[in-house]
Amino acid sequence: MGDRNFKPFPVLKTERLTLRQLVSGDANEIFALRSDGNVNKYLDRKPSKSIDDAKIFIQTINENIQRNDSIYWAITLNSTDKLIGTICLFDFSDDNLKAEIGYELLPGFQGKGIMQEATSKVIEFGIQHIGLHSIEAYTHFENQSSTKLLEKFNFKKHSVDGNNLMIFKLTSND
Repeated sequence: MGDRNFKPFPVLKTERLTLRQLVSGDANEIFALRSDGNVNKYLDRKPSKSIDDAKIFIQTINENIQRNDSIYWAITLNSTDKLIGTICLFDFSDDNLKAEIGYELLPGFQGKGIMQEATSKVIEFGIQHIGLHSIEAYTHFENQSSTKLLEKFNFKKHSVDGNNLMIFKLTSND
């Protein structure tokens, strides 16, 4: 059984990035991310309509982390503390051996290898520190950027559901 305890919050670092906990000061960037038409294009969610929506979202995410229900990182460049995207592990199985990964990045930062760098670190964390045996990802069949990212990490396509979502799975022994 894996260890799903996110206290203290696990800050992750890569060559270019710091993955840290969301803070109330991230509200403007969360609003920009969650209200952007390009970011939301393939996501089944209602866009944020106000900064208050973003503040409520941050509060909800941090409550979920406190309950160890999910782990959700703000992606920042090492040179600044400004949020440019997010990445998370959530929907853990009861035995903590399986979780889902999700991610999003502001359009101005896409196509620069940032999400690949963040995803690599989060997969490593999930396998080594939580003990995950498998990680799933759901992406819209038209979202080629997400599909390519998942394939770089050897996620295997398992199926397409009725909502045009492709289901990918990575197992720790792949």
